[in-house]
Amino acid sequence: MKLTTTLMTSTALTVAAGVASAQDMADDMTLVSWGGAYQASQQNAYAEPYKENNPEVSITWDESSNEAVAKLRAMNEAGNITWDLVDVVAADAMRLCDEGLAMEIDHDEALAAAPDGTEASDDFGDLIVSDCFVPQIVYSTTFGYRTDMVPEGAEAPNDICDVWDTETYPGKRSLEKRPINNMEWALLCDGVAKGEVYDVLATDEGQQRALDKLDEIKDDVIWWSAGADTPQLLADGEVVMGSTYNGRLFSAIVEQDQPIAMMWDAQVFDLDGWIVPAGLPEDRLARVMDFLRFATDTQRLADQAKYISYGPARESSAPLVGEHAELGIEMAPHMPTDPGNAANTFLYNYEFWADYRDDIDAKFQAWLAQ
Repeated sequence: MKLTTTLMTSTALTVAAGVASAQDMADDMTLVSWGGAYQASQQNAYAEPYKENNPEVSITWDESSNEAVAKLRAMNEAGNITWDLVDVVAADAMRLCDEGLAMEIDHDEALAAAPDGTEASDDFGDLIVSDCFVPQIVYSTTFGYRTDMVPEGAEAPNDICDVWDTETYPGKRSLEKRPINNMEWALLCDGVAKGEVYDVLATDEGQQRALDKLDEIKDDVIWWSAGADTPQLLADGEVVMGSTYNGRLFSAIVEQDQPIAMMWDAQVFDLDGWIVPAGLPEDRLARVMDFLRFATDTQRLADQAKYISYGPARESSAPLVGEHAELGIEMAPHMPTDPGNAANTFLYNYEFWADYRDDIDAKFQAWLAQ
């Protein structure tokens, strides 16, 4: 697999250097993402401008990013890679890279420099958490709540542990149907210090402690799998509060004018970006790398922030973030990284979940089934 990865990397760098001509590139690409407002922002900021420059290209979207690891494992086993470029969270990129299912990339060779000449690796900086990962955005998983379902006389929820306070805030909560974030929040609300959460979670006892804490609200939880689920549950009044991606809540609050507000406490910062599946034929790889160079340049990442409240991963993109493309509102105050929103954040540990994800997933799913 290492030999294949090296060969693919070499090909990628040749493509990035502009050696490949248009006739050497495939005309079809399948891009894998998450659907909803986020995928729409990619379509508007990346795909449509690229197609304007390359009218011969057809782009198909697959909304299977939440199953990316399992599906790429299956494709590799079958020897039939049908995806060309896959949007994944950082921890999944690490796992795919470690397993040889994602291609290693020389970021400075394959990606565009910043407008002032700063190389891509410096422009992305510490957000390049894997040799196979090309960051796009910084986002957070946080909670939204129905403003009109806060009981009279009660303060609006503003603490992560309010999720466990079913007496003050009666009603259903929505949580993602996976251990990530839920386990960390549970330990925080069981008295574990922020800096010790992953040390505790690395033990069998700590994992059980988190599940025991989640047991306290299990009967009040509606579990979600798609990022659009919580905004819809909130809009329908089926839950009083729920977790999801901050960009989904922004869309519900600002674009749809729903009676929803953000609870930023203990929001979990995470990264999202592209991986290139290992083993692509040369013509498909050439097209992918051409698109990737375009879609991750400074302007394109800044353009994405016109459509969704996720912070661009390039340092050079941040000053270019302006107004919402349709609403005309300044987007910077709606970013998870805005100082007013980031007073108490929780730093997600990518390496931990890359190492422990499969084992804790199994425990979590068994607990759900009980």
